[in-house]
Amino acid sequence: MIPISSAVSSGLTWSKSSRKYGYELKRNGESVASLHRTSCWSPEYQAESQHGNWRFRRTGFWRAAMEIVDSSSGARIAALKPNWGGGGTLVFSDGQTFRISGRGLWRPVWSVLAENGQPVLSIHSREKTVELPDQSLLPEDRLILLATFAWYVMQQAAEDAASAAVVVAVTS
Repeated sequence: MIPISSAVSSGLTWSKSSRKYGYELKRNGESVASLHRTSCWSPEYQAESQHGNWRFRRTGFWRAAMEIVDSSSGARIAALKPNWGGGGTLVFSDGQTFRISGRGLWRPVWSVLAENGQPVLSIHSREKTVELPDQSLLPEDRLILLATFAWYVMQQAAEDAASAAVVVAVTS
């Protein structure tokens, strides 16, 4: 198997899957992870890879915070504390911390940065590509989970923007 850290040159991309409301993260045409809504009525998403199965869901009063839960044990793996402008700080139960943020007009590029500010990955939403730095000190399972969760955060931001646009259109 090709290590995920060499995916920059080998093409790591997101695409719609055959499942409704689903996506696949592919490397050279082969699926390395998937993400799909558990049902059309549920706000929860299920993520799967060879490294594990997780549920992503919104939490809190305004449903602004998000968390990653291990599907088998139900244990919380990480929680995202949101920023006002989108994205936020993702803190894993082992203490590892990352910042997720979108930049550019309509946030076409989303980045995951380590606590020290080093880039971990970037997702280009229009091209649906994942860019990794030449050298990554993170294990493959953490990189895949971060790429999948960042894609989920992007999808949630897009849904929030669409909902806000509908509210503005209806109230105008």
